[in-house]
Amino acid sequence: MGGDAAPGRIVDGAIAATRHFDLGVVLVGASRQIDEALNAHPGFDGSRVRVVNANGVIEMHEAPTAALRRKPQASIKVAANLVATGEAAALFSAGHTGASVMAAYSSFGLLPGVDRPALAATIPTKGRPAVLLDVGASVECRPPHLLQFAVMGTVYSRVAFEIDSPRVGLLSIGEEETKGNELTRDAHRLLKTAPLQFVGNVEARDVYTGVADVIVCDGFTGNVALKISEGLVEVMEDLLGEELSSTITMRVGSMLTRRALRHFRRRVDYSEYGGAPLLGVAGTTIVGHGRSSAKAIRNAVALAYKFASSNSTERLEREIASAAVPHH
Repeated sequence: MGGDAAPGRIVDGAIAATRHFDLGVVLVGASRQIDEALNAHPGFDGSRVRVVNANGVIEMHEAPTAALRRKPQASIKVAANLVATGEAAALFSAGHTGASVMAAYSSFGLLPGVDRPALAATIPTKGRPAVLLDVGASVECRPPHLLQFAVMGTVYSRVAFEIDSPRVGLLSIGEEETKGNELTRDAHRLLKTAPLQFVGNVEARDVYTGVADVIVCDGFTGNVALKISEGLVEVMEDLLGEELSSTITMRVGSMLTRRALRHFRRRVDYSEYGGAPLLGVAGTTIVGHGRSSAKAIRNAVALAYKFASSNSTERLEREIASAAVPHH
């Protein structure tokens, strides 16, 4: 029931996932609305689709903790409980991010050695994709939290992109280890002595150059950076389209470059990755963009399947334990 065009677009993407991948889905929410959305997909495999009714939705304007207390049967809470009891392998939501994080935290708990969860967004670079975390789960962080994020991001990078030894960078305002605020300076000292391939501070202008495979920051900074990037990509596409269609010569050129533009779009489009895994909770959770298209939903469900079937949560737990991550 979460997202700008729910439940129709969510159902569209979920049904596409059942057709393209070896998985099933449980659709949680107002059953009557979900059934209506399913009517748009005649011939779908009913053995792969289950509908579970839930009374209530956490609205975007609501404070998540208070709303979850007021609405114990809200769709996100019911969905999280299905995963907690083993009736489903993973949780996906394109709704209220805070409510998704809180529902996952309360239903699954945190992995041993983790103090704060982190949302790990996939970002394009000149070479292979990189991971930016946290992008919104933990707004206020301490230095040990950023070290935990680095360890979790490293494991995720190995699982999602098969990078054997991911390079870890710390998002700051300068490359020198003395630059930044107290949080980044203290985090730099921790990361430098951790069993990671730490490459030092990464400035915002270098986030997309590929200098690091995992870039860590607090959730406030990461969320702002991510949304600025998404907005910039959209504006660049619009401006490029205007320029290519402004003259006859340009229009001819635009026909010739259409394939290159499609390739560019795939490289920078968040829907290619579907959503961001919530790392650190003891259950597979993927959080999608509120504007997620059916394609993004399909890819997010596929990501949840890949993450759950590769025992990534157990791998995270082992890696965090072996890194002896400090608590705070």
